[in-house]
Amino acid sequence: MRRRKKKHDDEHMDESWLIPYADLLTLLLALFIVLYASSSVDAQKFKELSQVFSEIFTGGTGMMEYPSPVAPQQSSDQEQKQAASAGIDKEKEKELSKDELEKQAFMKDQEELKEIQNKINEYIKTNNLELQFVTKLTDEGLLLTIRDNVLFDSGSATVQGSDQNVAEELSGLLEMNPPRNIIISGHTDNVPIRNAEFDSNWELSVMRAVNFMKIILANPALDPQWFSAKGFGEFEPIADNGTAEGRGQNRRVEVLILPRVTE
Repeated sequence: MRRRKKKHDDEHMDESWLIPYADLLTLLLALFIVLYASSSVDAQKFKELSQVFSEIFTGGTGMMEYPSPVAPQQSSDQEQKQAASAGIDKEKEKELSKDELEKQAFMKDQEELKEIQNKINEYIKTNNLELQFVTKLTDEGLLLTIRDNVLFDSGSATVQGSDQNVAEELSGLLEMNPPRNIIISGHTDNVPIRNAEFDSNWELSVMRAVNFMKIILANPALDPQWFSAKGFGEFEPIADNGTAEGRGQNRRVEVLILPRVTE
């Protein structure tokens, strides 16, 4: 029995060599990973690899327990999508910023027009002209309406001498810095006119606008390049031409002060 037991012990092989062999394989695997990754990794990735190997050689956990030290590279499609998304976000930000700036500029311009309206309204009130002068803020700008009997005799385009001072004082209210575009337009009722001076209401409305504008521009502080004159005849009524009161409202001169910024 003793001999058989001794024989069995002699046949058992010493396997202690497997431990250094396994360590060698681990180091070889690590070496191949370094050689494979070194052609594409950057300084940060080398630092990560160095840290991994430092822990391997100082008896840390096994190599196979580490996550990959090389960060997965994004595909070019993913990079392009991210770049495109970032570009869209920047464009949206610019558009929002632009819209906000335009809105602020519009509101500031409307406030300036309101201040001009207040000045004109104060002039109208001081001179008791509420029945002849009317101001209104519209989508087109600040509109000043002057009834024709304030400035002109019936059928005439010449500003009455007694009312020229009204036009002159009004010109002072139109002094603005920077200046604004101003349109002066003439309007009539639908009663036909034919006299030695005018063949139609077209001509009468145009000449009333021009003559009124001439007095306005006698003010040297105003630049003529910002002014224009129009005649609409009877074709833009604001009241019913079937009544005397309506025809009186339609016979008018309008001064339109344009906004600098529109919505």
